[in-house]
Amino acid sequence: MERYEIETFLTLAEKLHFARTAERLLVSPGRVSQTIKQLERRIGGALFERSSRHVALTPVGQHLHAELLPAHQQIQRALANASAACAGFSGAMRIGFTAPWSGTLIVRAAEAFTSRHPRCTVELQEVTYNAAIAALQGEDADLVVAEPPVEDPAITVGPVVFSEPRALLVPAGHPLASRETVSLEDLAALSLITAVGVSRVWRDAFFPPPHPPQGRPIRHGPAGAGWQEILSLVGAGQGATVAAARAGRYHGRPDIVYVRPMTHGTLSAANASPIQAAEALARAEAAGHGTGWPLRLGVFGHVGHELGPLPAEFRSRYPGSEVQLSEINGCDAFTALRAGTTDVNVL
Repeated sequence: MERYEIETFLTLAEKLHFARTAERLLVSPGRVSQTIKQLERRIGGALFERSSRHVALTPVGQHLHAELLPAHQQIQRALANASAACAGFSGAMRIGFTAPWSGTLIVRAAEAFTSRHPRCTVELQEVTYNAAIAALQGEDADLVVAEPPVEDPAITVGPVVFSEPRALLVPAGHPLASRETVSLEDLAALSLITAVGVSRVWRDAFFPPPHPPQGRPIRHGPAGAGWQEILSLVGAGQGATVAAARAGRYHGRPDIVYVRPMTHGTLSAANASPIQAAEALARAEAAGHGTGWPLRLGVFGHVGHELGPLPAEFRSRYPGSEVQLSEINGCDAFTALRAGTTDVNVL
């Protein structure tokens, strides 16, 4: 049987009407009738009973339809699958995330992804940082949204998805809990609680340096094996730690206060307003940057365009001083401060 014969027979068996079959197949009713007659002559018997008001399958036609329809549907599925394989992806994409707000972002992205690739699914799993890297190394995850840096050269690091302001987490009863902002130097009042098992490179990038440029050394206190352990240590008054300010919405506790933005010169990524920038300049002045000093100001992305006239105002306030702007990324903010290549970073 030719393809057009199969499609004509199956469509007429469904519609039981020559004109409607012709409309579906975009041919004339005469062409439908001619095709069916040719097919009946080849088979040697009638497939349809027809009159001026009635069309019905004969017993032979019913038997042919019962065997031919599943085979035709299987051919259509095979062709559709082959076309989809050439046109897109299929299978499950396993995505890990280390913070709950990353999970929310991934869910929205997954909806857009699966709408474009309907033969794909997205599987989410919340993991710790170390577990996320291990999942990528063991090919148990295809993609992970996590904090940089990543030291394994075999793992491809993509672009920054979003940047978060830092906050200092302190016990609710500590004097710093009533402050609107804190600086790195304020950490000398508490021991710094860090995470167990992270590399020195990651710890140096995420946590403040042990020796702030203008303050007393920061003491290291106990370390927690996981996020809940770290929060418990802070809540018990064992010290303070640093986290994304948004964590307060997801991990709020009555014994912990999130104080933000945390600055030494590093402003929070969101809402780096001119007022905050002015406060940073004032802190730089107090740290010894006055007349005759170049203020090395690191800016992140579009934030530099939002500083407005502040550099000019600083120069007019301190004749002989200069403001040197340089572009940095969020991951290098603490590194630049630690190395002394910037005095104030606006993220």
